[in-house]
Amino acid sequence: MTDPIIQVQHLFYKYDTRDNYALDDINLTIGKGEFVAIIGQNGSGKTTLIKHFNGLHKPTRGSVLVDGHDTKELPTSELARFVGYVFQNPDHQIFAETVQAEVEFGPKNLGFSEERIAEVMKKVLSEMELSGTEEEMPFQLSRGQRQRLAVAAVLAMEPSLLIIDEPTTGQDWRESIALMELVKELNDRGHTCIVTTHNMNLVSLFARRVIVMRQAKVILDGPTQDIFRQVEELKRAWIKPPDVYTLAQTLLPGFQLDKPIFPEDLAQLLMAVEKAGR
Repeated sequence: MTDPIIQVQHLFYKYDTRDNYALDDINLTIGKGEFVAIIGQNGSGKTTLIKHFNGLHKPTRGSVLVDGHDTKELPTSELARFVGYVFQNPDHQIFAETVQAEVEFGPKNLGFSEERIAEVMKKVLSEMELSGTEEEMPFQLSRGQRQRLAVAAVLAMEPSLLIIDEPTTGQDWRESIALMELVKELNDRGHTCIVTTHNMNLVSLFARRVIVMRQAKVILDGPTQDIFRQVEELKRAWIKPPDVYTLAQTLLPGFQLDKPIFPEDLAQLLMAVEKAGR
C-alpha cells in the first residue's frame, strides 16, 4: 500500500438519539491514490463512516487521521482544503443563486486567484456537461444536473481526496458512466477516490478495492475481484455480486480471477479456459 491518507483506529460512533453504535470498532487504512467503494445496505454505517473523513462527524471513541491530521482537532473548514465531499442529495449542498456562484464559492474561500477560478470553473463545468448554465439558478436544473453541479463545486477546489456518497443518484446509466469515468480520470491523476453506492455493476467496473459494511461493522475488505468471489459473506450483507461475476463463477467453478471482469471479457475468458482443457 502507498502512504496512508486515511487511518481509522478503533472507531466507535453513537448518535445521541440512538442506543446502539452506528460504527462499532472500525479499523482500516486507505492509501493515497486508491479507488475504494464502500458498500452495504441502508443503515450499515457507510455514510456515517465517510462523514468522519471530512470531520462532519467526530469519533465517540477512537481516532480518524486524514493525511496525518486528527479530525477531532481540525475543523471541517480546514479539512475542506484537501477533502472534497459530495452529498447523496445535492439539495443539501447547493445554496448559491447561480451555477457560477456555486462553483466559485469554494475556490474563493481557499484563496484562489481570479484567473485560476475562471480556469477551474470552465474546466469542471465542461467535464460535468454544464457549460452554458453559469447564470442559471441551480434549483431550476434537473436532479441529475444538480448532482453534477455538486460534484463540479467540489472538484473546483481541487481536493486530493474526493468522497462521493451515492454518485449516481438521479443519473441515468449514461450519465452514471460518464460521472464515474471522470472520477476514474481523477484517480488516474493521483487523487484518492472513495464512493458509496448500491450499484454493484459500477463498483465492478471502477473500484479497485471494496469495503463491505454490515450492522455498523466492516465484514470484508479487499480487491474487488476477491470480494465478489465471497458470495456467502455478501449474502449476509444482503449484497448480490454483479451478474458477470456470478456467471463467471457458475461456468468456471474454482477459476481464480486476478483482475476485475468486464462483460466483454467473459467470452474471451471462457474460450481461454476451454482451450486450456479445463
